[in-house]
Amino acid sequence: MSVVPLLSDAEASAEALAVFDDIRERRGSDYVNNFWRALAHDPDQLRDVWTQVQQVMAAGALDPLVKELIYIAVSTSHGCGYCVHSHTAAAKAKGLTPQMHNELLAVIALASRTNALATALGVPVDHRFDAGATD
Repeated sequence: MSVVPLLSDAEASAEALAVFDDIRERRGSDYVNNFWRALAHDPDQLRDVWTQVQQVMAAGALDPLVKELIYIAVSTSHGCGYCVHSHTAAAKAKGLTPQMHNELLAVIALASRTNALATALGVPVDHRFDAGATD
């Protein structure tokens, strides 16, 4: 359940509506998802987050599918069901196969387990893994 109403186009400010229009244009779709509609209560934040998404998730040194997989892993770690669902859908649109998804889930589960063990055991970082270490 949302803690704020999801703003329709008719309820959104002119500033928020301009971002909605950009979302539609860039995605080639009439659909503006609930995340953006919730953020529309703060048009400055809406515009800022949308701009950052365009910059960070664009093709670069990392393939867009890899970025979506990272997003899924971080969202899983943070317990954000909304982001897990939306970025899994985005990853599927970028070529995520069921086999790839199964492997991703295995990596997330393994990392969660080994992270918890290393943290609980207080394992010190190996000197050779410290980027600032001098030998």
